[in-house]
Amino acid sequence: MISVVVPVCNEKESLEAFYDELITVVPELDEKYEILFIDDGSTDTSLEILKAFEQKNHHVRVFSFRRNLGKSEALTFGFAQAKGEYIVTLDADLQDKPSEIHKLLAKAKEGIEVVCGWRQKQKRSGPMIFISKIFNGILQSLFGLNIHDYNCGLKVYTKDAAKSLRLYGGLHRFIPILASQQGFVIDEVAVVHEQRKFGKSKYGFSKLWKDLPDLFSMFFLAKYSKRPLHFFGTVGLIFIVIGLLILAYLTVLHFMGESIFRRPLLIFGVLFEVAGLQIFFTGFLADLMINIAHSPKLLNEENIHFPLKYSSDKGEK
Repeated sequence: MISVVVPVCNEKESLEAFYDELITVVPELDEKYEILFIDDGSTDTSLEILKAFEQKNHHVRVFSFRRNLGKSEALTFGFAQAKGEYIVTLDADLQDKPSEIHKLLAKAKEGIEVVCGWRQKQKRSGPMIFISKIFNGILQSLFGLNIHDYNCGLKVYTKDAAKSLRLYGGLHRFIPILASQQGFVIDEVAVVHEQRKFGKSKYGFSKLWKDLPDLFSMFFLAKYSKRPLHFFGTVGLIFIVIGLLILAYLTVLHFMGESIFRRPLLIFGVLFEVAGLQIFFTGFLADLMINIAHSPKLLNEENIHFPLKYSSDKGEK
């Protein structure tokens, strides 16, 4: 069985054309299928259009959020509701073509657990293509996952891979990294990318500033979520060393008879020391909390339930 998960937010212009194309493609992939539309708090008539699809096709299921929660939450909810062995995701704007699903599905059936679409020839504005390439290049260098297009909406997952993801905020942009960290096999397939024909893009130059904090969060979660002291401790020690060098320099000047109390450098030295200690102990406390949370509980007779044993020949306890 195949499940197609489609997050929707104010896509009334494209929904009819998208549905008509999708419904001609999916039944040819597998006779057992379902299409899940997740309405992410649309304020136009998208939900009414989706309900009409649901009424005329029993393979369609529609879920609606009361308000806009974001694409990550919509995908996570869709994954939880999906029943198929393979789960397909794509956007409803028709830039990613439903007719390309079969390429990714064939790759998934070879044993790849997350197959990403690769928009080799993106039909977007030049600046957005440039930003996308920079973003993907940074991810490749930081995480070592050789994927050209991390944020293509067209992907195919195995059921286990999709349901293991817990997405929130902007983490849908890092799905290949999250899946790879859990040990799933990742690959990509080149797909056709069309020019937007309906509505307008929800992403502009502001996407760059929104992606940067998410990128930092992703980097920290990937590298230091289990060992925060390695990150905070390193940064804290750097600050402490800088502060010590400044204060050592000022101490030498003081013994040489020069006044140091009106020097701005003294303030900087003290600030580096205080900031360094605070950052270091932040990591230390975080490390303690993680170790306490993961430490095995003491085994004792009060929290162990011993199974009853029966005699094999007499049937007695």
